[in-house]
Amino acid sequence: MSREVEERNRRLLRARNAMDRSYAEPLDVRAVAAVAHISPAHFSRSFRAVFGESPHRYLQRRRVERSMFLLRETERPVSEICLDVGFSSPGTFSRTFLAIVGATPGAYRKQHQPATTPHCVQRAVLRPVGAPAGIA
Repeated sequence: MSREVEERNRRLLRARNAMDRSYAEPLDVRAVAAVAHISPAHFSRSFRAVFGESPHRYLQRRRVERSMFLLRETERPVSEICLDVGFSSPGTFSRTFLAIVGATPGAYRKQHQPATTPHCVQRAVLRPVGAPAGIA
C-alpha cells in the first residue's frame, strides 16, 4: 500500500471515529469531511470506496446497533430510544431498523432478552450484516 493511500485511510478512519462519537447528532458531511481534510464530495466517494457504504448509511447502521443494545438491555419505550440514538421520527427509525435488522424494533425486543455473554462476543454475533439488495 502506498504512503498516500495509507494516509487517506487514516484520515477516513479519524472521520469515521468522529461519526462514532457523535452518532446521535445529525450528520454534517462538511464537518466530518473537514476531520478527514478533504472536500465533502470527495469524502463521500472515498468513504464508500474504503468502507463499502455511504457515510449516511454507516451512521444509520451505527444508530441501529446502539438501539439494538438499548432494546435488549432496557425497558425504555421504542419512541424514546428512537430519539436518543438520533432518529427524528419513529417511522423512519422503524423502517430503517427493519431494513437493516430484518425485524421491527418491537419484534426484535421480544426475540432478544438481555445478553449474559461478554460484550465483545455480543457485538460480533449481533452485528447487523446490512440491508437486502435495493435498499440504500
